[in-house]
Amino acid sequence: MDPFAAYMLIGSFLILIAVGVPISFSLGIAAFVTGAYLGIPLMTIFLKVSDGMDVFALLAIPFFILAGSIMAQGGIARRIVEFANILVGWMRGGLSSVNIIASMFFGGISGSSVADTSSIGAIMIPMMEEKGYDKDFAVNVTITSSTQGIIIPPSHNAIIYAWVAGMGVSVKQLFEAGITPGVLVGISLLVVSLIISKKRNYPREKMVSFSEAAKIAWEALWGMGAALIIIVGILGGIATPTEVSAIAAVYAFIVTFFVYRDIPLKAFLPMIAETVKTVAMVMFLIGCSSAFGYLLAYLQIPAAVTNFMLSLTSNKILLLILVNIMLLLLGTIMDMAPLILITTPILLPVMVAIGVNPVHFGIILMLNLGIGLCTPPVGSTLFVGCAIGKISIEEVTKTIWPFYLAMLTVLIIVTYIPAVSMWLPRLLAG
Repeated sequence: MDPFAAYMLIGSFLILIAVGVPISFSLGIAAFVTGAYLGIPLMTIFLKVSDGMDVFALLAIPFFILAGSIMAQGGIARRIVEFANILVGWMRGGLSSVNIIASMFFGGISGSSVADTSSIGAIMIPMMEEKGYDKDFAVNVTITSSTQGIIIPPSHNAIIYAWVAGMGVSVKQLFEAGITPGVLVGISLLVVSLIISKKRNYPREKMVSFSEAAKIAWEALWGMGAALIIIVGILGGIATPTEVSAIAAVYAFIVTFFVYRDIPLKAFLPMIAETVKTVAMVMFLIGCSSAFGYLLAYLQIPAAVTNFMLSLTSNKILLLILVNIMLLLLGTIMDMAPLILITTPILLPVMVAIGVNPVHFGIILMLNLGIGLCTPPVGSTLFVGCAIGKISIEEVTKTIWPFYLAMLTVLIIVTYIPAVSMWLPRLLAG
């Protein structure tokens, strides 16, 4: 390994980030500069960028994003909220529980924390405030519960992790492994919200009649059918994630524009435009990270990091603590997708060396970075929630710590009890 080239690669990337260059460009520029120093032909670096995007499995990402966008704007969020109200609205502080359950259902459709916060939060935060809930509490519940969508299938980030991890890690296995931890996150947040609701004496919601409940459930069932298609299709081995994502997008289109009909058909074109914009950013990021990853491997940086960490300690418990702390800290200063692309090739060899299953590590990684989305200074979900709630980040972060503790508790359980994540993939594999 050329030490100077390694410092150049990592150092130039960090300097570019520090001066405000977008992450995609920072990765690409660092790769090209280091490649030029090493005498690697520029065409080779360009080919690595191209190869990174030329992966069939990544086609699932635009279809899932499109399906989520259609359902988010087509009335599904409102119907899921109404359905969740039937299930848990009667409890003390019922709207907070409705918020969490609705996020769990919606996460199984959108696969995006920000989309969840935007859709569910736009409905629930004003509603909770109107019913007498504190604004900071409403925002805290919304942003933390939206992280379920990162883990519960379909998760765009799971697709990215599966691609960058390699090692035979499949999207199907990650989707299976994410279900139980995602539900555990929801349960832990429910417990916290119920304790706070009881302490602050937040109101209960009125029970609805059986006929009204049946009508609400029937309407919501159409929307949740997209999640059913995804889960049954992938977990049942009926279709690949790419095929299921395309089916889900078509289903979302039909339900939104021909069943619910809350928005006109002309609204579909802006959805496509927004999806293309998002996908272009994601794919460019993946391409640049592929070139950056090639230089990491060329310079044997992952092997050096593995040797360094194992030289500190060979104790599996301590190494997992170190990796979790590192990921939590990184999650506070960088967004999720870039961190998956950057940290996976560096940390995964360390985890494999101490006997951690790559699928299990994927869930640990996403849980850590999901918490980072709710933390300052650059938590995108935190920003969106505060913007919707019209409240400062400082006010929210003063009272969010019980929710952090709940999520950290689940993180510890998932980290040190692999069966929590791995029982379902092993069951379905058998």
